[in-house]
Amino acid sequence: MEDQVSIHQLQHELPILGFEVFSFSELLEKWALYFNNLILNDFAALVSLLYRIDISEIKLRNLLRENSSDNAGELIAALVMERLTQKLKTRETYRPKTDSSPGSADAEKW
Repeated sequence: MEDQVSIHQLQHELPILGFEVFSFSELLEKWALYFNNLILNDFAALVSLLYRIDISEIKLRNLLRENSSDNAGELIAALVMERLTQKLKTRETYRPKTDSSPGSADAEKW
């Protein structure tokens, strides 16, 4: 991944696991299991979660159609990771850069 977004940041964005993982592949694997479980047992919750994350319905449908023989949970997990990474990078890009060192004008701001 470009400009490595940390696993911790991704887990914080989507706190669905009750434990910490230490690699992107492990995170994808755990998310895939979670999404497969939602597909089978609570599809409405899956749709709601994907809407909240802002996954493009058209992009997801096309991805699933083009890769119909692949594991749907893995495809969704990869798409979610891609979208959350985009969100984190956007936040970082537009985060105000302030100098809060003593004596700076921004040090007095609350």
